[in-house]
Amino acid sequence: MKKILILLTGLLMISCTNDTNTNNCFFGITLNETINLSNPQFIDIQVPGGHTSVVLGGRNVLIIRRTSSAFKAYDLECPERDCSSSMTFDGLKMICPCSQKEYNSLNGSPINGQGCFALEYTVQQISSTALQISR
Repeated sequence: MKKILILLTGLLMISCTNDTNTNNCFFGITLNETINLSNPQFIDIQVPGGHTSVVLGGRNVLIIRRTSSAFKAYDLECPERDCSSSMTFDGLKMICPCSQKEYNSLNGSPINGQGCFALEYTVQQISSTALQISR
């Protein structure tokens, strides 16, 4: 009985670590920010099809407004983590400047189909002028 108790305690200690691999490329990245769409820096996402880049929680984040009520948000760190520069967005796809690898802005997938996805955040519209961006 004592051995079983020690084994269970050991298993519980191992399972309490916070080094989860997010998206097979990003480890332990969390974000929980609320933005006010009335701020001038968010004027470009006041209309469907607009986008803006902003620093939230120390991360460079791209926010895209798909429709009047649908938003997407992606981390602009290159998914392969081989570049110190942030990805750029040309209105259709995100591009890592070091490798020129391209990522789909609909789901974050690499356009050539291989490798890591861009890190996507959950976007929830909590009022007509506020968004909650989290992971």
